[in-house]
Order: sequence, then structure tokens, then C-alpha cells
Amino acid sequence: MSATTRRHRILGPLVGLVILGLTAGVAAASGASHASARIVNSSNETIGWARFTEDATGRIHVNVKVEGVSPGLHGIHIHNVALCQGPAFGTAGTHHNPLGALHGLDDPVGAHAGDLPNLVVNGAGRGRLNAVSDRATLSAGTISVFDTNGSSIVIHALEDDQEAGTPTGNSGPRIACGLIVAD
Repeated sequence: MSATTRRHRILGPLVGLVILGLTAGVAAASGASHASARIVNSSNETIGWARFTEDATGRIHVNVKVEGVSPGLHGIHIHNVALCQGPAFGTAGTHHNPLGALHGLDDPVGAHAGDLPNLVVNGAGRGRLNAVSDRATLSAGTISVFDTNGSSIVIHALEDDQEAGTPTGNSGPRIACGLIVAD
């Protein structure tokens, strides 16, 4: 058996599983009202979770709980690619922004679909976020987090300034990431 044939016999099923997994997650999401993410740090250690629930009005409720993060405020956003490869998590792409809005919850014209309030982390390194957004949805459509690329939730090292004109809110490097999947 040639090396190429061996590679196809080994990689073929793996590639199929990855594609099947991504497709199943997106397909299931077309009617999804719940989703979740396991959040990992740059060492690929689980540090928390995020839960997403879409209510009857189409608003998305985002609940995040993490441990082992430096105290203070941290920018946290929904990013536009369902891929969390550390340690820098650049694979998660930019903020989820299907409508081409400017960044920042304080922007009077409107924020990115993936912009969220800062994550508050206490002195013990435990953080929580409970937020509601009408700029993103779990349902099929233009602002869905389950578009062709899927989405991730990303935690940054610094506080998001929430101002327009700063594409990432000056929130610094990405320190944690979680792939959003339909439940």
C-alpha cells in the first residue's frame, strides 16, 4: 500500500468526522434555542463555560462562568469563526459582525453583533457574565452565530473600552476561547 493510500485511509474518515461535526452543529442550529461553549485557556485547559439561550423575542441570553483568570475587567466577544486554536486564538477570526457595524456598546449607531459587556473577574480569579443581546441570534438568518463559519466566544486580557473607532475595543490579546455549539 502506498503512503498516499495509507494517508487517505487514515485521514479520510477523520476529515469526514470533522466536516460532519461542523455540519451537524450548523444544521442543528437552524432551529436552535440553546447553545454552549467549553472555554479553554492558551494551555488548552478548561477554565469555564458559556451558555446561550434564545428567547421568544429573538434575543440571545449569554451566561459565562470562568475560573483562573486574572482579576479585573476583560473584553469578551462572539467571534466569527468556530475555531479555537491556541495559544493566541487568532483562528477565531474577528468579532461576529454580519451587518458591518462599528465596534462598541457605547457607539450610538450600534455595535458589532458579537460585542458584549466586559467580563468581571473577582480577586479569586472567578468571573461571571450575564448579558442579553438583540444583535445576534441562534436561529437561522443574517445575524445567526451559526452561519457558514460558525462562531466562538473569546476572552481578552484587557478591558474593552466599548468605544466606536476601536475595532477590538483595545482589549488586548486573546487569552481564552470556546467553540459555540448547538445543544
